[in-house]
Amino acid sequence: LMFSGEQTGVIFRECFERGHAVGVLAYDPLKDRIVLLEQFRIGAHVNSCSQDNDESKQSPWLLEIIAGIVEQGEASEDVAHREAFEEAGCTLLALEPIGDFYSSPGGTSETTQLYCACVRSDGIGGVHGLEEEGEDIRVIVLSFEKAVQWLKEGRLNNASAMISMQWLMLNKNAIKEKWQRLP
Repeated sequence: LMFSGEQTGVIFRECFERGHAVGVLAYDPLKDRIVLLEQFRIGAHVNSCSQDNDESKQSPWLLEIIAGIVEQGEASEDVAHREAFEEAGCTLLALEPIGDFYSSPGGTSETTQLYCACVRSDGIGGVHGLEEEGEDIRVIVLSFEKAVQWLKEGRLNNASAMISMQWLMLNKNAIKEKWQRLP
């Protein structure tokens, strides 16, 4: 059905179905630090290989937030905790929902539920990930100001990282106040 009320002809479209995802921006409100992950992404690699101008090539190693796919019967909050431990070796002290968005609705039904999570960043770092999933994830802890700078410079160039960082920029004072008494 079209906006005019008329019926369209038959249209064939492809839709990639891979399930749904959860993303977590780990934030330490006491130290004012962000935890990011750096890992190889095949889509970024294919894109960088297809660019004609070598100077415009972007690295296939993306700076991201903690994220994972929701398994059958699993709650999004459980995915957040599981992935935080697997990918960053950290424990989440609190979760604040940011929102749920379609990753690319023109070609996939996947949605991503975003959270901001309270963490203590001391001792977080190193290389993590599950060997059976071929993960090689470097954990980076940086100041909130540096993360904002990277966002402005385009170094955070994926939707989950961009959306969650912009949310934290708008809500940082309220979230710091809310989490100030957590252990």
